[in-house]
Amino acid sequence: MRWNRMIVAAVVFLSLFSNNLRPASASGGATPFNDISGSFARQEIIDLYKKNIITGTSAYTFSPTKPISRAEFITILNRLLGLKSVNSLITPFTDVAKSAWYYGGVQAAVQLGLAEGVSSYSFAPGKKVTRQEAAVLIIRALKQSAADHNDTAVFNDASLIAAWAEASVASAQRLGLVKGDDNGRFRPNAPISRQETAVIIHRVLQNKSWAAELNRKARSTIQLGWQYNQTTAQYEQTVLQSNVNTLSPRWYFLAESGAITDTTDYSLVTWAKKHNKAVWAMVGNRSDASLTHRILSNSSMRTTAINNLLAIVKKYSLDGLNIDFENVVPEDRASLTAFIKELSSKLHANGSTLAVNVSPDLGTDWTDAFNYYALGQSADYIILMGYDEHYNGSPEAGSNSSLPYVANGLNILLQEVPNEKVILGLPLYNKDWSVGTQGNIISTDFISLLEQNNRILAHSARPIWDSKLGQYTVKYTKNGIAHYIWVEDGRSLSGKYELAIHESLAGFAYWYVGSEGSDIWASLSNAEKFYGYSF
Repeated sequence: MRWNRMIVAAVVFLSLFSNNLRPASASGGATPFNDISGSFARQEIIDLYKKNIITGTSAYTFSPTKPISRAEFITILNRLLGLKSVNSLITPFTDVAKSAWYYGGVQAAVQLGLAEGVSSYSFAPGKKVTRQEAAVLIIRALKQSAADHNDTAVFNDASLIAAWAEASVASAQRLGLVKGDDNGRFRPNAPISRQETAVIIHRVLQNKSWAAELNRKARSTIQLGWQYNQTTAQYEQTVLQSNVNTLSPRWYFLAESGAITDTTDYSLVTWAKKHNKAVWAMVGNRSDASLTHRILSNSSMRTTAINNLLAIVKKYSLDGLNIDFENVVPEDRASLTAFIKELSSKLHANGSTLAVNVSPDLGTDWTDAFNYYALGQSADYIILMGYDEHYNGSPEAGSNSSLPYVANGLNILLQEVPNEKVILGLPLYNKDWSVGTQGNIISTDFISLLEQNNRILAHSARPIWDSKLGQYTVKYTKNGIAHYIWVEDGRSLSGKYELAIHESLAGFAYWYVGSEGSDIWASLSNAEKFYGYSF
């Protein structure tokens, strides 16, 4: 049987984004298009059209024999996987215009590693997709490992298959996704057509296991958003535009003798209940090591602080508390553990939740006060603050939250705390480093992701992807001074998101909502969906 009727793959929904690829209007006839009667994929095209999966190249034409471009193919993959378009301002590609119908689709696919450019700065959106390229993209989309089975493709022209596609083509053949033509040839360098794509998509959806996974509801995770630099009204509006389901306003701070400063805005609690959001208000220590030591080391003051916090939870009907004690001296390790144990016991008796923030263990005294194991035994959740890898005062400029940094921090924490109790904190802010000619740090500017993007665009800085760090890097010059940014965007955050999904963590926390821009939530929704698939 012909190769183009036997491939099964992951491609779908041809280009609703394009001005010239509008859905065909239903005419009441036997077919939605007037040029598919002779196509071998006629029925597949009709079925997929009825499911709103594919559309035509115009109102009444499908162009079945026309080759598929990279932009169209990627759009199809996104639609199959249920991914959102991502209109991020950060892109390395000079040939993918922000006004192009496929811009958001390309961004979404690149962020998840489904597609990549043909070079550092070129995506070649109009380039025709070959059969071997289709096999590679198909295997990626269905998350099939191309190297696990030591497969070898069996085709009469197997020698023509490029080395980078061999494993994927072999895997696709083993899975029954591709077969040769009547002469046993794969024809790896031939372009794949729109009608072949329709057959591929149709067969993907005929696989009950794959179809069920594509329709499966994503696992519910905690999505905590900290409030900072926003009024209550601004915070509420931001939350509505985000994935956040758990609110953490900064209302409470330790004070002398175990007192708690209280700036509760109860209107937010009322609003949260109306919108089915939990409220875990933050309790901070303002990084005051001396005050924190006085309270934690004195059992009477410690109990006073705990009782005051319990009274606040009851008074305002809070769902829980989020403890954020930073700059705690190492000698307070035991007393901090005791504080969390006692507070946890009283909150649990009240039916309330306790989450505790910790920093990644870098082997310094900054984290010596955190007994990961003991804190994890008492608290409901431990939030790993996966940022400040390089901080104000660091000896060198660098990333705020590189992928290896977060992976290492998680690995250490998960040796002490069960994965179902761990929440990964992600940064929605960044740092702009001014660096002298000798590599000396002149200044460190804390910026929102919105400001980060504005600076990159204002200086026409071209981001360069660093696969080791899992981030773009940017350099620009202002007033003769070199500036460096290790970029946080949908792509970098999705990489860190994948770590958490792989470990089945309880969820995510974001410092801080309102700093990020709406495209970030589309990126993270895509990461939640795609990395959650198990085909």
